[in-house]
Amino acid sequence: MKEFDKQKHFLMDVFKSQAYIPMKKKELEILLDVEKDKRGEFAEVLQELVDEGAVEITKRGKYQIPENRPKFVKLKDYKSKKPTKAEVTRGKQSLNQVAKNANKPKNIEPDIIGRFISHKDGYGFIEVDGSEEDYFVSRDNTGFAMQDDTVAAVLTFGAPGKRQEAKVIRIIAHGFSDVVGTYEKSAGFGFVVADSNKLDRDIFIPAGKDMGAVTGHKVVCHIEDYGDDNHKPEGVITEILGHKNDPGVDILSIVRGFGIEPEFPSKVLKQATTVAKPVSEADMAGRSDLRELTVITIDGEDTKDIDDGVSLQMDGDNFILGVHIADVTNYVQESSALDVEALKRGTSVYLADRVIPMLPHTLSNGMCSLNEGEDRLALSCIMTFNPKGELIDHEICESVIHSNHRMTYTAVYAMMTGDEAVRNQYADIADMVDNMYKLSQILRAKRKKRGSIDFDFPETHIIIDENGKVVGLAPYERNDAHKLIEDFMLAANETVAEHFSLMESPFVYRVHGAPDPEKMQSLSRFLGACGYSLKGNKDSIHPKEIQKMLESLAGHEDEAVITKMTLRSMQQARYDTECKGHFGLAAQYYCHFTSPIRRYPDLQIHRIIKDHLRGRMNERKISHYESILPQVALETSKLERRAEECEREVDKLKMVQFMKEFIGQQFEGNISSVTGWGMYVELENTVEGLVHVSTLYDDHYDFIEENLTLVGERTGRTFKLGQPVTVILDSVDENARTIDFVLEEFQRF
Repeated sequence: MKEFDKQKHFLMDVFKSQAYIPMKKKELEILLDVEKDKRGEFAEVLQELVDEGAVEITKRGKYQIPENRPKFVKLKDYKSKKPTKAEVTRGKQSLNQVAKNANKPKNIEPDIIGRFISHKDGYGFIEVDGSEEDYFVSRDNTGFAMQDDTVAAVLTFGAPGKRQEAKVIRIIAHGFSDVVGTYEKSAGFGFVVADSNKLDRDIFIPAGKDMGAVTGHKVVCHIEDYGDDNHKPEGVITEILGHKNDPGVDILSIVRGFGIEPEFPSKVLKQATTVAKPVSEADMAGRSDLRELTVITIDGEDTKDIDDGVSLQMDGDNFILGVHIADVTNYVQESSALDVEALKRGTSVYLADRVIPMLPHTLSNGMCSLNEGEDRLALSCIMTFNPKGELIDHEICESVIHSNHRMTYTAVYAMMTGDEAVRNQYADIADMVDNMYKLSQILRAKRKKRGSIDFDFPETHIIIDENGKVVGLAPYERNDAHKLIEDFMLAANETVAEHFSLMESPFVYRVHGAPDPEKMQSLSRFLGACGYSLKGNKDSIHPKEIQKMLESLAGHEDEAVITKMTLRSMQQARYDTECKGHFGLAAQYYCHFTSPIRRYPDLQIHRIIKDHLRGRMNERKISHYESILPQVALETSKLERRAEECEREVDKLKMVQFMKEFIGQQFEGNISSVTGWGMYVELENTVEGLVHVSTLYDDHYDFIEENLTLVGERTGRTFKLGQPVTVILDSVDENARTIDFVLEEFQRF
């Protein structure tokens, strides 16, 4: 059956469902998750159904089965040609939820349709696709919408200069069906209290649907009924993670709450074991044999998934830099169980006490890892730079390499800074490391000259014992050895991106758009209020102007705060099939090529490269990649954000647990953020907590948004970003993962 016909049959199943209520095309697109580039085709399918008389459009522009169905329409044909299970699965759950709205008034036309974002205090916001504005929804107007629900709403009012308000009139589709929470058992039934503060209603668990859970168990609950004005949501427990006090269950609960699976399916594990065979002569056929080349890897002491190695040779004054990346695609074939699972995960997730890899350990720490003393298959990008750091030649090839040394950042930095003991220990590579250091500095200076922005924030290493207890927080030092590897990886990523962009090949790029002009105007006003300036046209600012502004702050007490404010004004980097440049790096061409063990876009890029190298990039392949890459870019961008959010939440939890031991103690900190409800204070150990405005007892404080300050009405006392303050740790909340401070001077209150 042709794809077009399959879509028609699937849509007819949707329209004939008892759960379906008449919807406009826009609502159907959202309900059925129709991608932007497929909406034209979707419209054609709808129109053909209308032309055939199978579907009619109401006066309000909604699609439905005709009430007086024409005799010539052979609807039995649609019934007899059943869509596949995969076709039906899409949108099925959403239709079940639409059924709950079937008896609600349908004569109210929505003004907007969008994604609902809930707040722990009961109110929320609606994000509308393609609109920069979001809409405030008061607690009484949410219609019991939950986080990520697709909702229809009408606009209510908005005071001049304030955010427009809206009222939810219909939930089109729920955004999630599984939640993680703590089980509480009662006589004959139970409840799950969700961990997420964005679901403020307990979930009722009927008798026989609790899997034998007891009070205090952390569980995964599948919602079967989302409830209404008079009923709580109802669900069934599908997994018991362990007791909330068991070591590691706290982190596991966060991980599962984000929908991340810590374990791999048995089929995937079996396939990984099957393909993880030692490199053979047959594997090396057709590859450049670079085993005589001195290659080293440079990583952290605890790193086990080593996906990049580097080499350097001198040709007169020119540097021949080799960046050698594990050839993961040799083991992970497209559409295999391994590949499907890797795309489902999108990225490895690095947590405080564990790593949830994109690929099973058999591959990520084994055959795909460039382990010392082992032959490994690789994709090599060999670049020749002149003394000015200009790329004068390059080659991209399939290779086989042999890692001579598994180096750490600590050891390489010691060599760079003249530690004779370490230099003697690695005498065979000492000269190469010196030349690497020299090239690294040249490349960095060249990048800086073109305007690349370096947001170098201190990171915190959370030290956890075997029982999951935080025993310390230590700064994670980033030295010149880290920067060396960063410089070399950036060079390879730019070189590969430019190579394939000029070939006009289907590809996945890493793009970072220019900042929104309004955000730049706001940043400029804030800087002006602080006595600084941001030069250049705010409507089309060049990264070099931001770089200069940040450099002018070096050593100032406001440096950290303004750097953070500037970063918040930037767009988020993402993956795209078009080469749109990278603003932060001031790079015209950029991609992610260097980490295929832990990032799916890199793995996808390697497949494209190998198809070119092997002469397989024909029209069929080009068409194939053009059809799948937009979705790959979209999904991996989302999965990257999910991983980052999960990592942040785990860090917040562990910091809360660490600080719990110090309630009542005094700390020095700086104001890191100011809002209408108070000010956030960051301590030297990077822990951040809130001083609520209600605890500032000496005056009533107004929030001045223009320069982000709190100003006392009577005293004129001002609290501003970067200001040092002395605070007392008042309380912590592990469930909400929050820390509350009070100013030391108000402790007695």
